[in-house]
Amino acid sequence: MADLVQIAVEPDNGVAPWRQVRDQIAARIGSGELPVGAKLPTIRQLARDLGLAAGTVARAYRELETVGVLQTNRRQGTVVAQRVVPDEAAEQLRVAAAGYVTSALALGFGVEAAVAAVRDQFTDQSTQGMPPPVTAPP
Repeated sequence: MADLVQIAVEPDNGVAPWRQVRDQIAARIGSGELPVGAKLPTIRQLARDLGLAAGTVARAYRELETVGVLQTNRRQGTVVAQRVVPDEAAEQLRVAAAGYVTSALALGFGVEAAVAAVRDQFTDQSTQGMPPPVTAPP
């Protein structure tokens, strides 16, 4: 089962707890830290671990299922989805971006600093012999 200990919900940062959970899970999936097929804790377990209501975690999971990031079934529980189609990839990028914004705000950074950090990362990737990022079709 995936270790989601690194998820932290900050009640005073102005972002709804379900969204913080959703964004942080999406960010960990986007980074590859949670690979395809990784099993997530049950809703009740994660809610207990984070000190949240089960409905809060259920909403986060539901939001990620809606965009195809997670899959839930009775036998396997909730796992990182195996299939990404182009429209879902664009939505996953949006969800990952939302997670990044949540983290940047929690750290006290504004939009200019956050965008600069993203640009720096793209520059670092391109100067280290990495292939250019894949762009979504129009």
